[in-house]
Amino acid sequence: MAVALSPDQELATKAFLDALSESGASCVSRATAIKFLLARKFDVSRAHTLWRQHEATRRREGLIRFEPFEDPLKTELETGKFTILPTRDATGAAIAVFTANKHFPSLTSHQTTLQGVVYQLDCALQSLETQRAGLVFVYDMTDSKYTNFDYELSQKILTMLKGGYPAKLKKVLIVTAPLWFKAPFRILRLFVREKLRERVHTVSAPQLGAHVPRASLPKQLGGQLEPDHAAWLEHCRKCYTNNVNTKLDGVIDDYVITNHIPPIKTQNGIIDADVSCVMNDREDIMHISDAPYTCDPSPLRHTHGYNGDMKTGHINSGDEDDLDLITRGTWSSGEASPGASDEECGGGGTPETPAAILARVSSLGRRGLCAEYDEIRARPLTGTFHHAKLPANLSKNRYTDVLCYDHSRVVLSTVDEDPHSDYINANYVDGYKQRNAFISTQGPLPKTFGDFWRMVWEQGCLVIVMTTRTVERGRVKCGQYWPGVAGQSSVYGGLSVHTEAVDEGDHYTVTHLVLTDTRTDQRRRIWHGQYTRWPDYGVPGGGRAAPVLAFLEDVRRAQQRARNELGDAWAGHRRGPPIVVHCSAGIGRTGTFITLDVCSSRLRAEGGADVRAAVEAVRAQRAHSIQMPDQYVFCHLALLEYAVMHGYLESAELTGFDDENDDESE
Repeated sequence: MAVALSPDQELATKAFLDALSESGASCVSRATAIKFLLARKFDVSRAHTLWRQHEATRRREGLIRFEPFEDPLKTELETGKFTILPTRDATGAAIAVFTANKHFPSLTSHQTTLQGVVYQLDCALQSLETQRAGLVFVYDMTDSKYTNFDYELSQKILTMLKGGYPAKLKKVLIVTAPLWFKAPFRILRLFVREKLRERVHTVSAPQLGAHVPRASLPKQLGGQLEPDHAAWLEHCRKCYTNNVNTKLDGVIDDYVITNHIPPIKTQNGIIDADVSCVMNDREDIMHISDAPYTCDPSPLRHTHGYNGDMKTGHINSGDEDDLDLITRGTWSSGEASPGASDEECGGGGTPETPAAILARVSSLGRRGLCAEYDEIRARPLTGTFHHAKLPANLSKNRYTDVLCYDHSRVVLSTVDEDPHSDYINANYVDGYKQRNAFISTQGPLPKTFGDFWRMVWEQGCLVIVMTTRTVERGRVKCGQYWPGVAGQSSVYGGLSVHTEAVDEGDHYTVTHLVLTDTRTDQRRRIWHGQYTRWPDYGVPGGGRAAPVLAFLEDVRRAQQRARNELGDAWAGHRRGPPIVVHCSAGIGRTGTFITLDVCSSRLRAEGGADVRAAVEAVRAQRAHSIQMPDQYVFCHLALLEYAVMHGYLESAELTGFDDENDDESE
């Protein structure tokens, strides 16, 4: 039966086949055409370019005829240096793993290694799920030596996957990169288009779980899976035999569609680890629709860390074919979109103009906004808290009822092989068109000072925002985790924190810190801004937002300055690494600050914002964010004040919003 497409996609398929026919490739199947079109969002011109590059790469590298059951390819496949896992990441992408310490360049040719890679990728790509969701490429450098590294081969594989292979490359994860990899990695970046950079990440093994669910990773990478490479090769053999038996002369990659890698299954945000191999003789119908994006809070958080002495960030490509063209939809109703691209992290909902926001706020009044907040607060939680509730981690939580979600938690590197040392009460939170723009965390406890600074170091953070005082109303709200006097230093584990200068203002204090890894003597400057006039009762400045907005602008300027100072050492999002934001519990004032940043950024870019959707989105990543109704009201009033300050509104006269606040904020 024919593959079912939308009318526009049918036209694109016909146009693509016609273009190939005119160029002399007249025996290409419809299934193969759709595969190339899927990889380029049914853009006929780009799909045709991909086809030409694909054919040229195969011919240039000798990837036309395979002999997988004879040496040298048979032995190459049996090494297991490259394999496809029988699981998927949180977005449904297939996971390919190249184990560097099994590769010996002197013993195998580029052609043989590439044949082993492409032979298996071809089998993986027979799954429609893989065609739709794409591919995650894990380059495992654990225990590898310089003699295992083949720069030219690595460049060929990356170049092929990005521009010469009909699969969407979702990301490349370089795991446990040794120090000697620093120089070739920087050189490799020169050959990677700027838009590809956000898809390449260098991570430690513990940080890998922030990109791929641990249930989907093999044990050698800190996961729970015991993949059977021999079984995978047997599956490849059957696929290859079927293809040879059914392929017509001149037809390239006319696949028998199978589902060896099953679609991802989730329950309450947890990946089902019992994933079985499902085989179908043929997938005859493929339904393509514009279904809305559904919430899947499985872990898919990227890191911006430092690995060893190598300053890293996620190397972003942001290329337009990043996104899944089939299930792509809008992020709405506060549903977290861990797999969304930066462009999809816009705060959610439909933006309202400042005038529309003013009219709605005037109509609802304080009572109506509080009722709206109650509706948001009544919604069920979107994730689990298994790690936060582990006995070994309970004492690391400042409050027993303020825990961090599993799906968006920040994962630290482990210390002394202690599996629980990767926990800190902190979550990634998306900003405006920037995934993981913030780390929302609790005020550090004395016992977690070392964990806090380890997080700052590993995540590459440059700016810390503190919206609480250490002691408020006679109660300790946060530990003094940094030296408060210029010239003083403190050491936490292997990290030294030195205070260079302190600038005190009317509403906030800026401390200029130097963070040093005492093992490598690497240093990094940290801008620490503490807002001191946000009382534990009410909202800032008696409801006036101007001081908070000024603080927000100062934070953004500090982040941009620090980002600029990194220069070429930073290859991630243009707005830089995550900004750490905390109060006491890390939900009330922290959530308010982040919401204001998201909404004001969206207002500047789009001329409108949606406060409710932004709050819901933040809460989907950091549970209970925006802790009380007055904070929700303040977000609206502050955004209107911002709109007036920047000329989006002439005035925003409101009555009934100056009542005293009766609730206590955290």
